[in-house]
Amino acid sequence: MEKKPPHPALRATFFPRGEGDWCHIMTALFLRDLKLSVRAGGGALIGILFFLTVVAVIPFGVGPDLKLLSRIGPAIVWIGALLACLLGLDRLFQAERDDGSLDLLVMQETPLVLTVLVKCAAHWIATGLPLVIASPLLGLFMNMSETAIAATALTLLVGSPAITFIGAVGAAVAVALPRGGLLVSILVLPLAIPVLIFGVSATYAAVEGPQPFLPPFLILIALTLFFAVLGPAAAALALRNTTD
Repeated sequence: MEKKPPHPALRATFFPRGEGDWCHIMTALFLRDLKLSVRAGGGALIGILFFLTVVAVIPFGVGPDLKLLSRIGPAIVWIGALLACLLGLDRLFQAERDDGSLDLLVMQETPLVLTVLVKCAAHWIATGLPLVIASPLLGLFMNMSETAIAATALTLLVGSPAITFIGAVGAAVAVALPRGGLLVSILVLPLAIPVLIFGVSATYAAVEGPQPFLPPFLILIALTLFFAVLGPAAAALALRNTTD
């Protein structure tokens, strides 16, 4: 089926002045994606509600033992945040695919890797950052100590962007599929396991010891930086193959 040409307003978004003003283009794209992420499907609200649901059902399954809840709390909060981050990843490039602006993203003079990086940043701020902000409240719900709550929030702040960068690859691979949400989750979840492992390990090290907190926390930072480079590059390659 022949694609319809993009709307002129979309050209104005991605080619605002007809010149290579990367800063202006990326700022416009960031603000546009931030608005779309908040509006589409409830955005941050759905993620927080899902996060709350996952964490809230755990006490019903393991019982009212406060010591047990306090011990497994960091892992449960991290698992809930990981699953909540998977929501909406399939829509990372879907709007551009539907309205035809995906071709403009690929053809513009700005490097596609930078474009994907900006889209990931906007998506994380709209969907991932609210989960980090909500994690202390859910930590209280799990009877976690102040140290555990602070460590969990800090590790989520550092580690959750890696999930978005990994998800960008899955979203780019599944962008041409009509129902690619499940495929994105299947692709992303195994790759996100190391982030989960070191995030939980750093939290437990801060709470229990005697393992030091810094080594797993630095590894978590390294994973985020690694996927910040690899994820957008792999997603850009997948998008170019999709639009060919």
